[in-house]
Amino acid sequence: MTQASPENQETITEIFKEIFGHHPAGVAIITADSDQGPVGLTASSVSSISADPAILGFSLAARRGSAAYIADAKTFLVHLLDAENVELAKVFATHGAPRFGDAMNWKTLPTGEPLLTDVSRVLRCQTLTQAQAGPALVFTAEVLEASRNEDPGTPLVYHRRAFHSLGDHSYMI
Repeated sequence: MTQASPENQETITEIFKEIFGHHPAGVAIITADSDQGPVGLTASSVSSISADPAILGFSLAARRGSAAYIADAKTFLVHLLDAENVELAKVFATHGAPRFGDAMNWKTLPTGEPLLTDVSRVLRCQTLTQAQAGPALVFTAEVLEASRNEDPGTPLVYHRRAFHSLGDHSYMI
């Protein structure tokens, strides 16, 4: 094991990135309303924390751009993506990309959050906690509402800095 010390901090950072680059993660888009209009971003850090009560967690890399607006929002939507949503994931991961234009399938919910209508699983959430962790913000959020289609499709995962589908071909046990 490499020990953390000022002399080898860059080495640990590189090893950490490489290790998590090999660890697949589900892909989500988090959207919220802001005083600047709808905002959103792609996230691969969303995880289930508790089923009863329904609580999830995620982190945002920094408090700027869309992340700052999501951090300030009282409620937001977490869209869990399928492989068919890969283009959405790319758009919401690209700085400056037009995310809520006429070509995008979305609508505003009565509660104000922007809903991406092509996504089959969506959670409406309210922030419980925020904590600074280095340059990132770590959130826990209560799920207020949940919706899903009958057939959720093939999950979209992020692995080795690329999007992949996870389906029957990857079943091992």
